[in-house]
Amino acid sequence: MRQTIIQELDKIEKRYAVKIILASESGSRAWGFPSSDSDYDVRFIYVNRPEWYMTIGNKKDVIELPVDEVLDINGWDLKKALQLMKKSNVPLMEWLSSPIQYRTLPHLLQYLTALSQRAFMPETACHHYLSMARKYAKALDNDKNAKLKTIMYAVRALLCCEWIIRHRSHPPMHISDVFAGIEVASMFKDEVNTLIGIKKKHPETYKAARPEAIERYISEKIAMLPEKIPKNPERPSLDVFDDVFLTIVTESISS
Repeated sequence: MRQTIIQELDKIEKRYAVKIILASESGSRAWGFPSSDSDYDVRFIYVNRPEWYMTIGNKKDVIELPVDEVLDINGWDLKKALQLMKKSNVPLMEWLSSPIQYRTLPHLLQYLTALSQRAFMPETACHHYLSMARKYAKALDNDKNAKLKTIMYAVRALLCCEWIIRHRSHPPMHISDVFAGIEVASMFKDEVNTLIGIKKKHPETYKAARPEAIERYISEKIAMLPEKIPKNPERPSLDVFDDVFLTIVTESISS
């Protein structure tokens, strides 16, 4: 499958005359708890030719391939990515930190990676993850037996929020790395790892009873974490993002 993904990325570069800076896995596979039938969520950032940017008109700044049961591939133009990075966009931060990368141009990607650390806003990210946790927790309330996918999405979002509160940085993508950086009860961690093992053997529609330790964790953290959210620092100026944009576009010409 990795070779298939790389071939699709090659086709995108040729068809659209772009250069892909980063292509990575963004979903449950990168989070460390795929289901047996999980698809591949490939996300990429690309840079266009310099002349593409030299217009006052609006152009489509995303590339989306038709989604099938196995592959979900889409990407953002560099300018769009930087505009969203300025807002501390969480999905973008996850693409950049994904442990599963299909393509990278390190000499260009380094500028985005460094800037993402300066652009990260802990308060913004915490609210993002808490909103996700509440959404999935609400879905759990409607069914005694719940999809493992829904349970794990709620748990991961709360773990990420805990990481941010403790470290003031973007959390790692893989759940085991998040666990390594925060303090959680051993019973809760064991229950989560058990669910991960079950989830990997079953399709995404598989349902199971919610373990008590996990149910208690979700309800307690949703109630208490909002009081601990750190404030955002001052955001980097627009000039900082413009400098990175111009640097990448300029250097991409000769690479």
